[in-house]
Amino acid sequence: MAAADRPGTPGRVPGPLRAAAALAGAGLAAGAGLGAWGVVVERRRFQLRTEHLRLLPPGSAPLRILHLSDLHVWPGQRAVREFVHSLAALRPDLVVDTGDNLSHPEALPALLEILEPLLAFRGAYVPGSNCYFGPRPKNPFRYLWRDTSGEGRDEAPRLPTGAMHAAFDAAGWTPLINRAARLEVAGHVLDLSGVDDPHLGYDRHPGFLDTPGAALRLGVAHAPYLRTLDRFAADGADLVLAGHTHGGQVCLPGGRALVSNCDLEPRRCKGLITQGGVPVNVSAGLGTSRFAPIRLFCPPEAVLLTLTD
Repeated sequence: MAAADRPGTPGRVPGPLRAAAALAGAGLAAGAGLGAWGVVVERRRFQLRTEHLRLLPPGSAPLRILHLSDLHVWPGQRAVREFVHSLAALRPDLVVDTGDNLSHPEALPALLEILEPLLAFRGAYVPGSNCYFGPRPKNPFRYLWRDTSGEGRDEAPRLPTGAMHAAFDAAGWTPLINRAARLEVAGHVLDLSGVDDPHLGYDRHPGFLDTPGAALRLGVAHAPYLRTLDRFAADGADLVLAGHTHGGQVCLPGGRALVSNCDLEPRRCKGLITQGGVPVNVSAGLGTSRFAPIRLFCPPEAVLLTLTD
């Protein structure tokens, strides 16, 4: 046996070490590939989730609600604009926007361009933290180990909140910012109640108006904190809409979320869930922060809820 071939001889890596190095290299390559998929492909792989719920009084005509959340717009996002424009073909009876619309101080024109065809429909909205404060460069995975509620507001760039809300109001959308309202939509009387962002601690529940003959009591919030969902249930909500969680954003295969970025259990941080006996639709949202533009095993979504008797 030549000296260079003897086990342990300098100049030759033992077989087990070569195998370990190969596995490590393959793991790094796979990780890089998943990251590239999440940044380049999955965050633009928009989905329309549909839900059917029997919540209306007997004999009622169907009611179609389009739920949008977490657009996190920055200038120049053509893919999300094309997807949102396509949603106008659904002709919803009501559009509900659950906040976090902006990710850049100069993104309002881009946001209004994205929403333009949907602003022609009846709508209602609540804000999220990224309707008030812009994101900053920081570790995008810090929420895996710490509570980020209210974090860094003093240093965060301010967003054009007032101008955005004025544009929504001018289009006829109804603000539900710690406010209850009555809407007549597609022959239905709706009792709506909404709160400012629970993630920032701005929420103050107004209750419902208890309008006689209302077909639905709809609660609306940005972040699905348990206190918020439980309060809506106690107030008599028939349905609650929320966003904020991004569905976990970076998930395990099969879409299993690791975190919810609030006190809602990760396994319930997207889709149609129940809290306090009330159905809650938690949208995985349509965007990401511009400083963490990745989704993994969690494509962006809009949700069309069809309510029947």
